[in-house]
Amino acid sequence: MNSVRIYRNAAGGLRLNSFTVKVKESDLWIAVSNAAYSDTLPGKIEQLLFNQRGILEAYLAKRPYLKKTLEPCITGENVPALFKLMALAANRLGVGPMAAVAGAIAEVIGMHLCDISEEVVVENGGDVFIKAVNPLNVGIYAGNSPLSGKIAIKVKPEQTPLGICTSSGTVGPSLSFGKADAAVAVSPSVPLADAAATALGNRVKGVSDLEPVLEYAQTIEGLTGALLIFQDKVAAWGDLELVG
Repeated sequence: MNSVRIYRNAAGGLRLNSFTVKVKESDLWIAVSNAAYSDTLPGKIEQLLFNQRGILEAYLAKRPYLKKTLEPCITGENVPALFKLMALAANRLGVGPMAAVAGAIAEVIGMHLCDISEEVVVENGGDVFIKAVNPLNVGIYAGNSPLSGKIAIKVKPEQTPLGICTSSGTVGPSLSFGKADAAVAVSPSVPLADAAATALGNRVKGVSDLEPVLEYAQTIEGLTGALLIFQDKVAAWGDLELVG
């Protein structure tokens, strides 16, 4: 995604208090209920993120092939919880574990914050964890597409906790073999949504791929919706209420 993350400027709301936390490549935008926020909270979450990343990095340092593989991998004993979340989700989609790392981090941080806040949003490079008590809209950033910022997914409280993750072949540094401006996957599991967004985006090379890729999305167990944007075309499936 855009390193400046301009799309975050419009996020949040009067009922939420937002802040950012960054540790190396992890750059999180977080919103919690006003009652749950304190001046010490950002520091505590930064420490949590630092610890989680440290455990993951130590594990991967001894297994550097796991950082590069684009294939499913076997998880054995003594696997860090964060990596296990990544691998189990990615294996179901036939992609490498790093395809789910941003979503897994968002979920771990989000679930931790749910212990102190009735509403939580954690956005990590276009991958979002949401727990809500009132409806909220999640806008879709799609780079240079004329539809970028003009479509949003309305999230209802009963759908949460929920993950909404985006992959793009035209925006940001993440690896994609497709050309979708945005491939969005929705699931109660954020790592699964992250891996699915990658798998969907890899398959979109042109307009003619939109419907076949949505048909493929319907076969992914645990996925509740998908949205694809290619230039000025959009296609969607599932339990999604689109607003614009």
